[in-house]
Amino acid sequence: MKTKDKVKYWLKRHPELRDNDNRLCANIWGEEIDNLVFVEKTNIKGFLKLYAANKLTSAPSIKRARAKLQEEEPKYRGEKYYLRKGTYQDKWRKDLGYGN
Repeated sequence: MKTKDKVKYWLKRHPELRDNDNRLCANIWGEEIDNLVFVEKTNIKGFLKLYAANKLTSAPSIKRARAKLQEEEPKYRGEKYYLRKGTYQDKWRKDLGYGN
């Protein structure tokens, strides 16, 4: 499965991950570790070995895939995006009848 598809799956399943790359990475890595047959229980050293051996998707790749997906498909954007862009403020002004 491509990184972008993994990110899309998790953002659709858990909208709260749209604003938190660390939690998104943790969920993707947890699933990848579960899918590795030879790993029973992974401790931190086991995780680091898997990450260093490129068995897990890199954090920067996940972040880039999330950013690209949110750029292409606005429905995957989180609350922080709208707060940063001021779209909520514009909507409130319009609803209150103020002109721009």
